[in-house]
Amino acid sequence: MKLPIRKYGDPILRAKGKRIEKVDDKVRALAENMLETMHAANGVGLAAQQVGQALQLTVLDVSQVEDRPSTMKLDGEPVADLQTAMPLVLLNPVVRLGKETELGSEGCLSFPEITADIERAITVEMEAETLEGQPLRIEASGLLARALQHEVDHLHGILFIDRMSSASKASHSSRLKRLQKETQIAL
Repeated sequence: MKLPIRKYGDPILRAKGKRIEKVDDKVRALAENMLETMHAANGVGLAAQQVGQALQLTVLDVSQVEDRPSTMKLDGEPVADLQTAMPLVLLNPVVRLGKETELGSEGCLSFPEITADIERAITVEMEAETLEGQPLRIEASGLLARALQHEVDHLHGILFIDRMSSASKASHSSRLKRLQKETQIAL
């Protein structure tokens, strides 16, 4: 079932997600609905906060993006074809950032039509759990590394505008104010 995506101005986007201690049918259904919602919106990631749930749950799928390549190791093994490992459903993820950073274009489903260059680590290592309760270790670079950082930020109430340069924020300020006002009216 497609869920409504919360937009900038909704306080749930600033909520820190609660750790998921037990996977039940409700969590499984939420993950499935989040995947459907993300794919329908042509997104590469979606955090639980973006659909109104303050939980440590995110879904990702970068397999259809051909112009921004990614590399991935799953539990230490290189993944040659990302489509075999996607989509990812990650619970309680913890990310460690590589030292080198780069600027790259980002958007967010909660900020329609707003993109900006954001500085992110080029590589990341992540530990998370699967819906089956299994531990998972991911090493990533490229778009996947960027998406993992973006989604983990969401799980801690951090939005990509918080990482924008002041010049970028200034250039988007009128659109951000309008989006925030529209969201407040809808709430």
